[in-house]
Amino acid sequence: MTVTDAARESVSSALEVTPVESHLHPKGSFEVADHPAPTGREEIWRFTPLRRLRGLHDDAPFLPSATSCEWNTPEGVRIEGVDGDEARALRGVSGWVPNTRWGARVLAEVESTLLVDVPAEAEVAEPIAVRLHGDDVSVTEAGHIVLRFGRHSRAVVVLEHLGSSTMAQVVEVQVGDGADVTVVSLQDWADDAVHLTHHQALVGRDARYRHAAITFGGDLVRMDANVSYAGPGGSAELLGLYFADAGQHIEHRLFADHDAPHTKSNVVYKGALQGQGAHTVWVGNVLIRKVAEGIETYEENRNLVLTDGCQADSVPNLEIETGEIEGAGHASTTARFDDEQLFYLRSRGVSERQARRLVLHGFFNDLIRKVGVPSIEERLTTTVEAELSKNVLRDDVADVAVDEVAERVDTAEVTA
Repeated sequence: MTVTDAARESVSSALEVTPVESHLHPKGSFEVADHPAPTGREEIWRFTPLRRLRGLHDDAPFLPSATSCEWNTPEGVRIEGVDGDEARALRGVSGWVPNTRWGARVLAEVESTLLVDVPAEAEVAEPIAVRLHGDDVSVTEAGHIVLRFGRHSRAVVVLEHLGSSTMAQVVEVQVGDGADVTVVSLQDWADDAVHLTHHQALVGRDARYRHAAITFGGDLVRMDANVSYAGPGGSAELLGLYFADAGQHIEHRLFADHDAPHTKSNVVYKGALQGQGAHTVWVGNVLIRKVAEGIETYEENRNLVLTDGCQADSVPNLEIETGEIEGAGHASTTARFDDEQLFYLRSRGVSERQARRLVLHGFFNDLIRKVGVPSIEERLTTTVEAELSKNVLRDDVADVAVDEVAERVDTAEVTA
C-alpha cells in the first residue's frame, strides 16, 4: 500500500522538512521509482557487499513475516500493531524522507506499523522491551516501528533482535519537547541473519535523546542511525558497540543533521574485530546548517583489531555551513592490542589470558556504562566475555607477541 499524497503533505507541512544537502545523503523521495537499485558504486553503498543482502536493497519480495514480536506494556503506555489510515499517517512521522530504494519500499509496502506511544508527562519506571525473534532466514520481510514520546515524558525502549531473519526495517522516533528518552537497539542475531535497518529520530525543543546501537550477531548487519531537531536546545547522544567475528560484516552509519540553533550531538562508537574476513564499517557525518548557530558536536570511533585477517573502515565527516558554532570535531582510530600494555601486566604476574581480558574490558567498559540500562549493561559484559573466549584468549597465539615485546625490552636494557 503506497503512502498517499495527502499523508506526505501533512507530514512535511507539520515538520517543515528541509531537503538534506549533505553529499552523503542523497535527495529523498517517498516514491520508490525515484530510487534506482544500487550497484555498489554509489558513495553510500561502496562498503556494503550487496550480494549478501539477499535482494533487500532492491526488489526482494516482502513476504508475510516469519518473525515473532512480543513486548511488555507498562502502565499508561500504548503498544500495538496499527494499520489502515493510522499506519499511513505514521509514515515519515520522524520527518524522514527516504533516500534509499529499500527505505521507500518499506514505507510504501508494509501495511502495518508497531506503535509504541508514551503520553506526555509520563515517567515510565521500567524499560519498555520489544523482542523480535526470527524463525526463517529464507523469508525476506520488512517492518515499520514508530516510537512516539510525548512532551516532558521519560522512558527507555529496548528493541531486541534474535534468531534467524532476513529483514528490512525502518524505526522512526519522535521525541517531544522537553522529553528525556533512551532507545537501545540490540542486534544479537544468529550467524545467518541479514538485517538492513534505518533509525530516524526527530528531537524536540530542549529534549534529550540517547540512542545505543549494539551489534554482535548476524551475517550482515547495516544500520543507519540519524537524528534531526524540531527546535533549539535539543541534544542527542549516539552510542555504539560492536564485535565482529570471522566472516561477519557489520556496518554503522550516523548522521546528525543540525537544522536548529543551540543543539548538541555526541557520537561514541567502539568496536572489536577477530577472525578471518571480519569486516566493520563506521561512517559518521555531521551537517551543520546555516541556521544552526551555537551548536556543539563531536564524533568518535575506536576500533580494536584482535587478530590478523580483519578489516575496519572508519570515515568521520563534518559539513559546516556556518562559523557561528560552539565547537565541532571528530576522532577515529584503528589499532591492535598494545603489546607493551600486555607485557606490563604479564610482568606483574597477570596471565596472558587475563591480561587480554582486562585490556578489552577496559576498552569497552566506559561505553557500556553510558548505555544507562542496568540489565543491558550486565548482558553486554557477559556477551563481550563470550566473544573473547572464541579467539582472543588463545594463549598459544598471544604468547608470541608478548615474548617479542619482552625481547625488545631486554635488548633496550642491555643497550642502556
